[in-house]
Amino acid sequence: MEKHYLTLEGKKQLEEKLAYFKSVKRPENVKRIGVAREFGDLSENSEYDAAKDEQAQIEAEIAEMEDILLNAEIIDPKKINHDVVSVGCKVKLYDEEFDEEVEYRITGSSESDPRNGVISNVSPVGKSLIGHRKGETITVQTPSGAVSYKIVSIVV
Repeated sequence: MEKHYLTLEGKKQLEEKLAYFKSVKRPENVKRIGVAREFGDLSENSEYDAAKDEQAQIEAEIAEMEDILLNAEIIDPKKINHDVVSVGCKVKLYDEEFDEEVEYRITGSSESDPRNGVISNVSPVGKSLIGHRKGETITVQTPSGAVSYKIVSIVV
């Protein structure tokens, strides 16, 4: 079983999304399947095939959300060690190549949003940062090559 790290906010959002899928998307899809059945021969009914494909996708997403919630470890900001980079903290880094500072919040993979500075603990940068301290320099192997960062601050 894979452990999924979630913030309290992330857990709440995922629970709301799951409730929406179960109470709105699933029933809407069942109606579409029923309407498509009325069109006749199911072997040549593209509406029915599309509705059944959508049903499979909805059920897979529901199963994934349930698995994440079942195996979730909630990140408690009060229990985060401020001395080392860990899941749940914000890290300010100095990018030595571009001579600029960047800031990332490290979360579990289900909450990551790299475009908004929220990275996963299993991403190349997130994985490389975990366990390091302020002042240390790390080198991350990315698809575009090695990147070096100096950890400027760790904030919870």
